[in-house]
Amino acid sequence: MFVYLRNASLVLAFVATTAPLAHVLEMISKLTLDGPLWLAIQQNLYRGWGAVFGPVEILALAAASALFVLSRADRTMRNYYLVAALCYAGMLASFFAFNNLVNLALNGWTAASLPPYWRDYRLHWEIGHLIAAILSVIAFVAQLRAWRNQRQP
Repeated sequence: MFVYLRNASLVLAFVATTAPLAHVLEMISKLTLDGPLWLAIQQNLYRGWGAVFGPVEILALAAASALFVLSRADRTMRNYYLVAALCYAGMLASFFAFNNLVNLALNGWTAASLPPYWRDYRLHWEIGHLIAAILSVIAFVAQLRAWRNQRQP
C-alpha cells in the first residue's frame, strides 16, 4: 500500500508542477500584452484549468500528508513528505491570496470596462503563479528524493 501511495504521490507531484510552470513560462510575454488581449486570454484560455489542477493540488497535499504520517518511523522520509505537504498547503494559500482574488475581479470585466489599474491585477496574478511554481518544484524534488530512497515504514 505504501509503495502505491508513494508512486501515486510522485505522479501527482509531477502533474502539480505543470500548470504553475506553464504560467511562469508565459509570464514574460503576458506582461507585455495590452489590457483587452490580456483579459481575453484570462477569460478564455484558462477556462477549466481550476477544475483540473485544483483537485490535483488537493490530492497531492492529501497524499504527501498521508505519507508523512505513514513515514513516522523514518525521520528523513518524514521530513521529505513534510516539506512536500507544506509546499502544497502553500500553493493553495497562494492561490486564494493572489489568484482567486484576481479571477473573481476580472470575471465581471469586459474590454470596455477594464479598470485603469488592471496591470496591478495582472502582476498580482503572475506573482501568485510564480510562488506556486517555486513551491511545486520544491515539493516535487522532495518527493523525488523520498522515492529515490525507496524505504518503507
